[in-house]
Amino acid sequence: MPARNAARLSRFAAPADGSAAGGTPAEHPLAPPPLVFVEKAQNALRLAAVDRAAHRRGLAPGLTLADARARIPALAVIDHDPAADAAFLEEVADDCDRWTPLVALDGGDGLVLDITGCAHLFGGEAAMRQRLLAHLARHGLGACAVVAGTPDAARALARSGGGRVREGIVAPGGEAAAVAVLPIARLDVGEEVVTGLSRAGLKTIGDLAARPGTPLAARFGEDLLVRLDRALGREDVRIVPRRPLPACIAERRFAEPIARVEDIEATLGLLVDDLALMLEARGEGGRAFEASFFRADGAVRRLKVETARPSRDARSLRRLYRERIETLADPIDPGFGFDLVRLAVLRAEPLTPAQVSLDGRAVEEEEVAALIDRLAVRLGRERVLRFLQRDTHDPDRASALIPAAALAGPPLAPMPEMLPRPLTLFDPPQPIEALAEVPDGPPLRFRWRRVVHEVARAEGPERIAPEWWRRPEGTPTRDYFRVENREGRRFWLFRAGLYDREPGTPRWFLHGLFP
Repeated sequence: MPARNAARLSRFAAPADGSAAGGTPAEHPLAPPPLVFVEKAQNALRLAAVDRAAHRRGLAPGLTLADARARIPALAVIDHDPAADAAFLEEVADDCDRWTPLVALDGGDGLVLDITGCAHLFGGEAAMRQRLLAHLARHGLGACAVVAGTPDAARALARSGGGRVREGIVAPGGEAAAVAVLPIARLDVGEEVVTGLSRAGLKTIGDLAARPGTPLAARFGEDLLVRLDRALGREDVRIVPRRPLPACIAERRFAEPIARVEDIEATLGLLVDDLALMLEARGEGGRAFEASFFRADGAVRRLKVETARPSRDARSLRRLYRERIETLADPIDPGFGFDLVRLAVLRAEPLTPAQVSLDGRAVEEEEVAALIDRLAVRLGRERVLRFLQRDTHDPDRASALIPAAALAGPPLAPMPEMLPRPLTLFDPPQPIEALAEVPDGPPLRFRWRRVVHEVARAEGPERIAPEWWRRPEGTPTRDYFRVENREGRRFWLFRAGLYDREPGTPRWFLHGLFP
């Protein structure tokens, strides 16, 4: 089955008296005043959002605050904060990962969940929908959820309050009939297109579907027909989830939330064993693992662990997570407890049994990889680094420091007895004053940090031109020299620019020091 769920969320729960949004019940004398959110637009304070009490009394977004106060003098007014709303929606999306790993944001107030293959875990689509709405209601959220065959059909119906869909479930193949009564604005085609279609007498999606597509495309563009086909269920487009889909997942759900650290670690151990069996069956090992802890109050905490090599060793993974939990600067707060613990493999790579060589290098490499994993867990991934050698003559790019747990790169070549380049480089190179006997020859003496160095020996030049595909305009050619002063200290100097062959006056720099 294709994607079968879309939900529109509201910050406010349903009214306590159970009245419908369109009703006008008498307000209780002790009831709080209607709440509105305002923002400045068109040189006036206008309503950006209203709660249900304000909506029942005729207020709607877009109305000026002055007009709203004229209708309801006792109003609770709060400045609209879109950033806080977006952060809140992200938190709700994190909590919805408990239902399916495929969750996408839909505007500033909605979520789309792809529950393909997940509904049977919760007793079917109807039971899953009821459990999701009940879960949101326990956290003070009112929502409208519709299960349909395509994301666009579910979105249009949910944003219309469910339409005439019975119990929020659209039967397979019934998308066209379900959305036919909805206004054309639910296709999200823009106000100009909606106005033009209304002037032509087309008010609902059913009216639009009954007309031939060629004249509509010629007048309003192909995008109108694409959105129409998706809403009618004729074309299905997968959602783009906010988080990448894991390679494999193992989880434990609890009827009663757990809060003890011992129980959390024991649960993680069981999940690690489950994932190890899955990875072994697939002939793979994990490079990145993520543990997710879903609290009963809706908060989600995630812990990520990376390994230097593909791994499915349950013992080492349990040790890494134990150390990860022990070294947390902000300990895991269980609150009222975790009702779901999940362990996912974010990145997996092929893993075949390694043959141990006679010189023992394979065992040594495994031990080094295990050490890197433990250091990265304790100190942080960005603090455990390794050298990466690049195939370039540019000394500024010849090597780089990357996280040791990152994808393995080519090893550095064995160090020769006589180093052609120093190990210590200045970034950026330090300017010096140099005197040379001939323009293109080595320096006879140079001044660095107010100290004059007399050159006893020199070797070079080694001419290095910038890589043409990276060369910025006006980058000079460099002539490098290895020089030694009379005290025996060795330096790596270069002259930037060529006399009479490149614009500007050549300048001298000290790039590195030999040991």
